[in-house]
Amino acid sequence: MTPPGPTSTPAPAADPTPGPSPAPATTTASDPATATATATPAPPPAPTAPESAVDERLRRWRMVLGGGSADGTGRALTGRDAAMDGALTALYGGRGASGAHSGTQGGSGDRSGGLGASAPSVARWLGDIRTYFPSSVVQVMQRDAIDRLGLSALLLEPEMLEAVEADVHLVGTLLSLNKAMPETTKETARAVVRKVVQDLEKRLASRTRATLTGALDRSARVQRPRHHDIDWDRTIRANLKNYVPGRSTVIPERLIGHGRASQSVKKEVVLCVDQSGSMAASVVYASVFGAVLASMRSLRTRLVVFDTAVVDLTDDLDDPVDVLFGTQLGGGTDINRALAYCQSRITRPADTVVVLISDLYEGGIRNEMLKRVAAMKASGVQFVTLLALSDEGAPAYDREHAAALAALGAPAFACTPDLFPEVMAAAVERRPIPVPDTA
Repeated sequence: MTPPGPTSTPAPAADPTPGPSPAPATTTASDPATATATATPAPPPAPTAPESAVDERLRRWRMVLGGGSADGTGRALTGRDAAMDGALTALYGGRGASGAHSGTQGGSGDRSGGLGASAPSVARWLGDIRTYFPSSVVQVMQRDAIDRLGLSALLLEPEMLEAVEADVHLVGTLLSLNKAMPETTKETARAVVRKVVQDLEKRLASRTRATLTGALDRSARVQRPRHHDIDWDRTIRANLKNYVPGRSTVIPERLIGHGRASQSVKKEVVLCVDQSGSMAASVVYASVFGAVLASMRSLRTRLVVFDTAVVDLTDDLDDPVDVLFGTQLGGGTDINRALAYCQSRITRPADTVVVLISDLYEGGIRNEMLKRVAAMKASGVQFVTLLALSDEGAPAYDREHAAALAALGAPAFACTPDLFPEVMAAAVERRPIPVPDTA
């Protein structure tokens, strides 16, 4: 009998009725060979922002938009947020009401507020912003309050000055009000100015002295020094190419050193500063730098300020606060007259640096001004023109005069206080002036 052979089973007919899809195959942990065949689970739903994050976002938008029916956040401010918003509304409110410093919300969505017309209201507002905002923001808000709301007159009251955050711009405002300031306010104003000056000196003095001392030493270097005046470190480095291996020595072809008069005056600096109203910050910085330079024995420094008149403040350089209160911001400009005075005081042209700090809007004789600059440069004077000496960059300035000075070899550019020591060092060493790219 023949054994049965293999048989084939026909495929089942397709079920015309749709049914649910079969579940994916799964494996058990006891089957390591097929463990990797487990189906990948569906990804979890995207997380939603926690309610606290949404609230914080709405709070920030509410502070930015200012509130009212148009803000669209539906978020009310309370506590500290409401106080901050009130301080902002008082300054930047749309209608500038003359009420107290806290703002109100109008039905139309307009913000309204004001600082009032009394010093107590302003002093209270100044205290608020110092509580709620960092110092840098406070200074911006103070400047805006003075500019937007015309509060300059209130700075003449002592209680107002005691509440402000002192900075360079506030000092400039006080200087412009100097002549109108009552005696009861002057001592408070001097205290405010002194605080700013001391902060600037801490920031600028050490680096300025170090930079200028190095430049003065290099400019005074001589090629035939006496034995005791030889700078051996620089001499060896300058003659390393003359090293003789057999003798293990360096044969110096030239000696480098300093003259015996190293403690005498090596350079003379004349700071000629425009005190027109737009130059307020520059006047403050120039006074501080003038005091720093005057403290250096190897420099003889002269500070001249001018509008249509010329005032020599050199005798006050031991105290920059006295210098600042000796200025009078505002008025016209006569650069030619100021340069004529400076030129008459130069006795050593080849060792003199003249720094003109001005926006170059000349009310005097333009051609005479340019001739004076050309004459000073021809005599050996190093002439530097700064359109501003501040952190704000170049103000509006007379471009035609700037181009004419540049053609004479005295490029005009704005200078930050941090760059000023390098500019002076280059002038002392008679190197090219490091003009910023933005000049």
